[in-house]
Amino acid sequence: MNPNAVALDLFPELAVPDLAQKRTAPKKPKTTAHSSGKKSANGGPHAPESGESAIAGQGAADRGTADWEAIAQQLESHPDYRLLRRLKPRLDWPEPDAVGSDIERTCIVVLDTETTGLDATRERIIELAMLRVVVDNATGLPVGPVTVYDELEDPGKPIPKEVVALTGITNSDVAGRQLDEAKIAQMLDGVDLVIAHNAGFDRPFVESRLPAFAHLPWSCSFADIDWKAQGRSSAKLENLAQALGWFYDAHRAEMDCHALLAVLAAPLPQGQESGLAKLLAAAQQPSYRLQATNAPFEAKDLLKSRSYRWNAEQRVWHTRLTSETALQEELGWLKDKVYQRPAVVQVETLDAVTKYSSRPGKFAPRAL
Repeated sequence: MNPNAVALDLFPELAVPDLAQKRTAPKKPKTTAHSSGKKSANGGPHAPESGESAIAGQGAADRGTADWEAIAQQLESHPDYRLLRRLKPRLDWPEPDAVGSDIERTCIVVLDTETTGLDATRERIIELAMLRVVVDNATGLPVGPVTVYDELEDPGKPIPKEVVALTGITNSDVAGRQLDEAKIAQMLDGVDLVIAHNAGFDRPFVESRLPAFAHLPWSCSFADIDWKAQGRSSAKLENLAQALGWFYDAHRAEMDCHALLAVLAAPLPQGQESGLAKLLAAAQQPSYRLQATNAPFEAKDLLKSRSYRWNAEQRVWHTRLTSETALQEELGWLKDKVYQRPAVVQVETLDAVTKYSSRPGKFAPRAL
């Protein structure tokens, strides 16, 4: 099928006179020579017609990818269209122009899992993917080659049909498969930080299967970046990629990792730092889980509206805060709006080694 005709049928507002003429009338013979090498109807050289569009392409012999790219560029220039391009995994990132001996770099692993369900205490990993790459601390950008690990594993039980529908991974795909623990150990050797999009989900699964992950610092690209403050309507990875003009085949672990690395290597909307730079900084700072201990029952709706969550097992409302400043502000709010009297609450301090794991941090009481 001629992509030029498709473009004109689907997007008539992009039509140019030459393109319409090409579909309704034959070209006039040309007798003057031109270096393009095109031939006229009578066999002689043919010079391009005045105003010939990029959409018209370079002739039947050259049509293909170049034509579609021309159409894409034409669409991008039109105010009524937004274009999405397929995200292509990048396996090598350029080195900075000037590399000094004092350059500081951080070795990271970008990780994603596919599992049989949501509960890490009962469900199992069926796919684990990791990208290992070095990040230049000064620019917040990946540099050099990307090492890829992607493996399926038999969970020892049937994969639920809804997981098969979501991931495309079937029982026959994983039958007899097992993660290569030696390769995983090589991937983790010397790693400074593990990054996952929703680390609170992935970390308990991989720590249960591979205890070495428990000793590494983690950052979460879902929780450690305030995407709403960055102007994004959703923190879902597919939406973040679409906002940058990409689409990809989601819900397979390796492709999700490539998408996440690409999103994090891009400048954040508010400011020029990359998402990776933001996460490297977040890993250096503790976070806090504030428990509104013995909060009055009548304050439950107020707490809920402020994004506190109810822990039924501990019977306490709690929230997560990313800085000491935010913690102090929240303690003041609790005192003025919830307790309205002297009270003592519990604060759990979490560093990057315990954040997003099922292991507790350090608890300390705070008086209001």
